[in-house]
Amino acid sequence: MNIRTFVCMTVVLILLLSVGCEGRQDPETEINPAEMSWEEILEEAQGTEVRFYGWGGDQAINDWMNGFVADRIAEKYDIIFEWVPMNIDEILNKLQGEKQADARGTADMVWINGENFYTAKTNDLLYGPFTESLPNFHGYIDPEDVEVKYDFGFPTEGFEAPFGKAQLVMIYDEERTPNPPVNHVELLEYAKQHPGELTFPAPPDFTGSAFIRNLIYDIVGYEQFIGMEADEDTVREAIAPGIEYFKELKPYLWREGETYPATIAQQENLFADGEVRMVMAYNSNLVAQRISSGMFPETSTSVIFEGGTIGNGHFIAIPFNSPNKAGALVAINDILSVETQASKYDPENWGDLPVLENSKLSEEERRIFDEVELGQGVLPQEVLLENRLPEVPAPLVPVIERIWMENIVE
Repeated sequence: MNIRTFVCMTVVLILLLSVGCEGRQDPETEINPAEMSWEEILEEAQGTEVRFYGWGGDQAINDWMNGFVADRIAEKYDIIFEWVPMNIDEILNKLQGEKQADARGTADMVWINGENFYTAKTNDLLYGPFTESLPNFHGYIDPEDVEVKYDFGFPTEGFEAPFGKAQLVMIYDEERTPNPPVNHVELLEYAKQHPGELTFPAPPDFTGSAFIRNLIYDIVGYEQFIGMEADEDTVREAIAPGIEYFKELKPYLWREGETYPATIAQQENLFADGEVRMVMAYNSNLVAQRISSGMFPETSTSVIFEGGTIGNGHFIAIPFNSPNKAGALVAINDILSVETQASKYDPENWGDLPVLENSKLSEEERRIFDEVELGQGVLPQEVLLENRLPEVPAPLVPVIERIWMENIVE
């Protein structure tokens, strides 16, 4: 072993020991909010700091978090709210490393869903169940709603609280595309008519992956995937007609399908520059935001497939080693309030679909949502919900992505 290797290994060992000792949680001082009344939780949280880790790829979301949410929580509860933009894979790696080191964490809340929730929960990276402690969960959420009980087909069991709803839409410029395609057959024909002017982000981009699954749904149906085991041979056989479709589509795509945008942000830029004719979004209100900012043409509009588009919920979880679980509960409860959900629904802020059960709202509370101006090119919420398709079980997502990459990209 040379001296450089020895020094590097020594430094790493010292850092691990430091984290393991100084950062170790003290079971005698660690509180258990599940055993506390809501008044005691509020008292424990007052004057503390809570950190919310989540995807920071949209500046409108970042601004809303750092503005409306942070200001409201500071004013109402005397809690310093810090939004920490970070990709979910980095968050999970961080939590896994802290668990191995038995370390006290820095994240109090995590924006999560789908296969990432499945990974976190099955690896004991989350605190819970906790939703029963939240007054607004009882007051405004339907606990029997399938999108509350399950996340990509995986039981939530109170380990995450609903945050918002997403549904895939496709955005076109009406001037360039007065009759946008509404199924996979029309999309292929449209691509042939306009070679090189369509594309989509490749997995693991979340939106691009959903678009691929939605096309597969449109080709082979979605019912067979509900409850399907994550056996590669089974999945490969089920999606085979979809893979053949993508092979036929590929030469008509942007750059003949030899490369794909890495992120949805790159896809949006291609659409904004007129290089491609379509962009997809999981935020059904994104078109209004981008028109308002001047990024997209004013004639942009959103459409969905006639057979429906994939919708799912996104959630907030609390890491197993959160240093401020009481503060996290207070912040999550406030995010489930009418005022915060309505603010989030406003396209000027975010445009994210609300999670509150309409039947649990008073007439005055319903009016708050009804008065939100959705903006130009946005489909009404009732149209989306009437044409909403369920997600595949979480373990199937990486299998579908892997098969698609092997057959189409590699």
